[in-house]
Amino acid sequence: MTERLMLLDSASLYFRAFYGVPDTVKAPDGRPVNAVRGFLDMIAKLVTTYEPTHLVACWDDDWRPQWRVDLIPSYKAHRVAESVAAAPDVEEIPDPLEIQVPVIRETLGTLGIPIIGASEHEADDVIGTLASTSTIPVDVITGDRDLFQLVDDARGIRVIYTGRGMSKLEELTDAAIVAKYGILPSQYADFAAMRGDASDGLPGVAGVGEKTAATLLAAHGDLAGIRRAAEAGEGMSAGVRTKILAASDYLDVALRVVEVVRDLPLPAPDSRITAPGRADVDTLAEAWSLGSSITRAADALTNRS
Repeated sequence: MTERLMLLDSASLYFRAFYGVPDTVKAPDGRPVNAVRGFLDMIAKLVTTYEPTHLVACWDDDWRPQWRVDLIPSYKAHRVAESVAAAPDVEEIPDPLEIQVPVIRETLGTLGIPIIGASEHEADDVIGTLASTSTIPVDVITGDRDLFQLVDDARGIRVIYTGRGMSKLEELTDAAIVAKYGILPSQYADFAAMRGDASDGLPGVAGVGEKTAATLLAAHGDLAGIRRAAEAGEGMSAGVRTKILAASDYLDVALRVVEVVRDLPLPAPDSRITAPGRADVDTLAEAWSLGSSITRAADALTNRS
């Protein structure tokens, strides 16, 4: 059995599950369990399709780290439901989803899937660290384009992108990133910093879109090279030069916000897939009305154990 590590961007997946499964699916206590069941269906499909031997659910212990906000105050600001002093801000999450998150954690525990987070860091940073330090090939499962920066054929790291839905999963390799954006994966963070991302509150460089960003990276290699060329007045039109120079303060900090952390001091989890205890699975299925969803997930994991 060829070894392969699968890293789940958990929040990305359970948000998608919540909006993809009707909330008429409920537990005996009346709470909806659509996100739980959808998440389990995703695990079953992903494990069956990509055949990992190791699996980790990566968690947002801090979905909006203060150190990123200090650099760019608009970072994810539109998603803050409540500001909290000396603690992570409260993210705006639909109530019917929020009450399912503890059940999702309980379900992952019953299935034997370790959950790993890190204080003051997002799941992206956990994924970045685990992928970068893995000694076996890695599949990153996410709907977040920022993680495209991790793709690395030489190290066997690819992203399975869920952004177009579970029926249209995209396997992103070096060649796929080049075909999609005209840049290398190693240039993606620079590309994203220039392009910006409204969903994360990153303004980007005004007037510089994906095509211009890719052209600049092709000519100058990285963001530092682009900025040097702009300061020297070389290798770009006067208009683009003006835009790059005008965004100087933003570009001083943007890359540190966009780049995922790759060197967190994380515990070494026992991530090897094992067969879940069927009695525990059955008990949980009955308690939360998880039906065939948890059975399919347990069967998929058993087949890979």
